[in-house]
Formats: sequence, C-alpha cells, structure tokens
Amino acid sequence: MKLSDVKKLHQKKFRTQFGFYLVEGEHLVLELINVAQHDSSTLGDITLYVTAEYEAWVKERLDSSVSNMKVETVSSQQMQQLSDTKSPQGIIARVPLPNSVSYSERSQTSISANKPSTEKYIYLYEVQDPGNLGTILRTLAWFGDFTLLLSPNSVDPYNSKVVRSSMGAIFHVNMELNVALESLGERFERFAFLDMDGSNITSNTFGDYQCYLFGNEARGVPVDALSQLNATAYTIAGSGKIDSLNLASAVNICAYELTR
Repeated sequence: MKLSDVKKLHQKKFRTQFGFYLVEGEHLVLELINVAQHDSSTLGDITLYVTAEYEAWVKERLDSSVSNMKVETVSSQQMQQLSDTKSPQGIIARVPLPNSVSYSERSQTSISANKPSTEKYIYLYEVQDPGNLGTILRTLAWFGDFTLLLSPNSVDPYNSKVVRSSMGAIFHVNMELNVALESLGERFERFAFLDMDGSNITSNTFGDYQCYLFGNEARGVPVDALSQLNATAYTIAGSGKIDSLNLASAVNICAYELTR
C-alpha cells in the first residue's frame, strides 16, 4: 500500500475498503509481535512502519522465524503523517482485519441449553464510546472464555481509540460484528440482562445463561426486544446513591461474577 493509503486507515470506510487497521505505539506493537510469534496464522501479513530510531528495537524483539511481518523504515515526517497522535512514538503496524462477519453469514446452528459450555457471549447493543469498548475488551481478555457480539451501529472496534484503550486485548478476544439483536433468538435459548429491579447477580442462577445483553450507554437494550427474547433481569446491588453504572464497569463486574 502507498503511505497515502495507509494514512486513510484511520477512517472506517477505508479500513473496510482496504481490509486493514492500524496499531500504534511500543506497547501495542510489542503485544502484536508476541501474538505473531506464538501463532502467526491468526493475524495474516503485517507491515511495521518504523522510524530509524526504532529499527534496532524491532530487530531485538522480532524473531526471524516470523515470516508474516515485514518492516518498512519511514522518515519522522512520514510517521507524523501516518499517526493520529500529536507526538508519535515512531512505530505503527498495519494489520489485516480479521474475518469478522455477522451471524446471518454463518451456518445457522442454534446453541442448545442442554449442551453446557464454559464460553459465554457478551452482546453489546449500539455501544458508542470507544473507551468503554476498549475497557470491555481488556476485561474479556483478562478472564477469557468470552465471545463479544457487537450490534450494527456500534463503534468500530478497529477505531484507533478503541485499539489504544484495549491495550492489546483486541488481539485476544473473539468478536462477531454487525450481529442484529433480532437474530439472537435463532442461536441462543437463554438470555440475561441488567435492570434495577432484577435478581442480584450473586445469585447462583446468574451463570446459567448463554448470552448476556448490555445496552447503549444512554438508551439501554430496547424493552420490546428483551420481552421477545424472554430475557431474565439481574441487578448489581449498590448503595442507591446514584441510579446507574458506567457500561464498562457493569460488564466488568458481571464478567468477574461469571468466572469466580
């Protein structure tokens, strides 16, 4: 790709068009290298754009056996153009987008409640805040055994702000994008969601569900959809001094409860 095209990857329409996203900074690129060295087949062909100051840094950390990662040196001025930060560190990776597809494009196989599985599904309905999504990815990567389902009209997980706030967790969480809320009933039988009037999440039954629904930061999950899915309400008990929790905090607490 031309560098002028690489710069365009900061915009979602060009990420979709070219099939790549950008990972910037030492910490994220180091995590990317670690993943590539353990299982390069999951990532595809990666290009590292580095300034001269980072050539030795990459050479020290990149195993010569990793054949799917190449390094291209650029000037400081070119790095400034590629970066979306005011003071770029001098290292950016161009990474292929995973083959994340909506469920309608996959085999229509329902998941039976009679088949126990340790994996849980977290469904986010029209989440908008990049920081929230990045934090949720970190939590799900920490605990493991979660798949994240994102509805249409959610923030793009390959947005540079989400990638940065995930702190590398985006490389470790299974995701499905553009999963319509109305399609969930075709693959799951039991749903849970959070509500002020629900049972406490410390209840022994909280872990019995396959899919956990979390709504938009301002509007939540549509009430009619919850009714149609026959979702069960649970609550995170608090002091009662405020009437809501931050979305990422709510998911974090629930993920902990599901894995403890």
